[in-house]
Amino acid sequence: MAERTKLKKFAEFAVSLLPHETSYLLSVQQFQDEERLKMLQTIHEVALDPSKTELFDVNIDKRKYSHLKNWIEEHLADVNVDLQFDWIVKTLQHILTDSLTNEDERKIQRIIKSGETNLFYFTKFFELLTEYRQFLLIRLRYQEHSTIDQFIKQHQELYNENKEVFDKLHKATLDIIDHYSSKTEESIHWEAWLTEIFYNDALEGYLRYMALVRLTFIHFNYRNFEGLVEKYNAIDGWFLKGKFYSKRILLNYYSNRLLLHARFKEYDKAIHYGYLSIRQKNNDYIHYVNNLCAILLRTNKNKEALNMMREAYPEMRLTPSFHNKIGFISFYMRCLMNSQQFKNAENFAETFLKAYRQEIFKYRWHIFFTAYLEAILNQNKYEKIIKVVRSFNLLEKDRSYQNKAAYIPTISWIYAVAACKEGMMDKNQLTETISTYVKNLESSPEKVSQLETMVAGLRKHMPAVLLNLDLKRILGG
Repeated sequence: MAERTKLKKFAEFAVSLLPHETSYLLSVQQFQDEERLKMLQTIHEVALDPSKTELFDVNIDKRKYSHLKNWIEEHLADVNVDLQFDWIVKTLQHILTDSLTNEDERKIQRIIKSGETNLFYFTKFFELLTEYRQFLLIRLRYQEHSTIDQFIKQHQELYNENKEVFDKLHKATLDIIDHYSSKTEESIHWEAWLTEIFYNDALEGYLRYMALVRLTFIHFNYRNFEGLVEKYNAIDGWFLKGKFYSKRILLNYYSNRLLLHARFKEYDKAIHYGYLSIRQKNNDYIHYVNNLCAILLRTNKNKEALNMMREAYPEMRLTPSFHNKIGFISFYMRCLMNSQQFKNAENFAETFLKAYRQEIFKYRWHIFFTAYLEAILNQNKYEKIIKVVRSFNLLEKDRSYQNKAAYIPTISWIYAVAACKEGMMDKNQLTETISTYVKNLESSPEKVSQLETMVAGLRKHMPAVLLNLDLKRILGG
């Protein structure tokens, strides 16, 4: 046990590594020492399954573990594009403040001599060189100036192309986000161009990854996921070669793969990638937790979801993103409801609503009030449902929300059931409310399934009225 304790820090380090990191390290290692190779292979197993830290051999010299840790950190740092960006920014600062170090200059010269132009942040590096060229010339360092000047002239056209793509990406993003937010614009016309950018290995990696993010939005906007699979498989292979790599980008990739696999109902894969996405905490941690929680709840892993949300709760309180914060609160309420803690969910919602009413309506009122009203409904508080809906004018807001692709009429249907129970609506009006929406629905198997689940929940409150309501029959299916 004492020996095992000595490896605790190394085990914690191993758990912090991601499978693509360890796969890359295995592909570049040239160890002659069989023990070092075995240790690295074990690290890869632990990266895939953190419960396997017991596999580390306590009989191996502890200095080898220390040396291997240093080797891993150095090799990952060499290909980490975020560290590359940090170096560019700091070096530019050193140039502009006349504090450039000899090591900075040696690194610039190494990159120049390598002829490398496919840097992830090539545009930023090129702009650094334009400042460095001035730095050299004013100091009469003609030979070094000539080398930098030649590189700049040789690659000016590539720099211009990257800048043009960057500007055009902004135009594409406006259309894509408008489509996502309102559905009044179209964005499919950008798909072919963005695909071309993604596969163009002459362009910098930053632009290519930005293109993939926007392609992901487009495919989700149009509920067309087949075209994304090839692109995500492509970048998966690039990660394994150490390209486009940083831990931040990998975590984002894992969360996006969760969403992709969920759309294909490959929930085991989605959960696998979801847990990888929350392996480390960063600015998007709560967003990734929310995505994973949604899949855990969908697969009835309710206790697992609630435990994860409780563990992440302190981070939620710190996040500056109200979009993520409100999403977290809504999923947390669902975790409580799935554990039959309806009153706790209601109290939790009201405390948050009292503190952040303005932010809720600015960012994500629909997801919040959907969960809140379900918590009240599950306690048969029909009069309170009517009061809440009227107090916050939710029916009018709900009508304006119907053009969202992911819209489900939970709020209006819960209100209709409550109104029927309170004698404010007759039974025929209730079934007509539901049937009218379904008849006008641009149906998809996913949405029909969601509606069937919702009707099943409402049927508990109006069994005689909703007993024979068949959504597929209404749809003509």
